[in-house]
Amino acid sequence: MTLKLNLTPELESCLIKQAEIEGVSVESYAVEILTKHLFADERREKLVDLLQNWIEETEPQEQQETGEYLIKALDNDRLSDRQLFPDELKGVTW
Repeated sequence: MTLKLNLTPELESCLIKQAEIEGVSVESYAVEILTKHLFADERREKLVDLLQNWIEETEPQEQQETGEYLIKALDNDRLSDRQLFPDELKGVTW
């Protein structure tokens, strides 16, 4: 389908600039942003379903172990000696 649009000079300038940044034609960029916008609800629903499946399929013990591992990894991989997750704040701030 061919579509003719009357854009304000500001919108046209912005569209051209963004297409140049993306390295694509203005037409391709316009189709891309229209597609993203028109199917945003569908994409959001799929992501919510995926996250919900992860939550339901993962064992609580496994989630706990993964969380503790990540906290330790973040604290150990720092230039500073100050911990991000000190033991005395467990259950208070995290």
